[in-house]
Amino acid sequence: MYRSRRLRDDLLSFYGLHFPYTAKRKSSLPYEVTLGIGGNLGDVRRRFEHLFFMFKREKQLAVMQTGLILKNPPFGYKEQDDFFNSIIIVRTSMQPKAFLRYLQRIEKKFGRKRSFANAPRTLDLDILFFDNREVKTKDLTIPHASWFERESVLIPLTGVRG
Repeated sequence: MYRSRRLRDDLLSFYGLHFPYTAKRKSSLPYEVTLGIGGNLGDVRRRFEHLFFMFKREKQLAVMQTGLILKNPPFGYKEQDDFFNSIIIVRTSMQPKAFLRYLQRIEKKFGRKRSFANAPRTLDLDILFFDNREVKTKDLTIPHASWFERESVLIPLTGVRG
């Protein structure tokens, strides 16, 4: 089901059914959002496929593109399994704070438990970009503060966004 390619000793890329993906149709929804997705508990690649279809069924979302899946070492708390990460670009009618609350509900549906920073998790959904907006609140920073420092974002982002 997945083709893989070793990028480095510690990095492996996967190509599957919907990762990468490009929509055939445009969307009239007003806002483009780039999400970083990740996880390291359970069958994460399968969970990404379930997330893809959950997003496809949502009326306030249109999935436009996804990136390849990257298996990479954890950062921060290192005593855990490697992570799988990818990118999903959607269009939405939701405003940033409403969209953040929506994503937190999705994480919870997929079994996300928040125990400590950089802890193992079933699913992590981060808003990397929301149109060309800048947001800085206690709960939300857009663009994501360290997206440009993370291979887990940069490698899957390659080839999407134009």
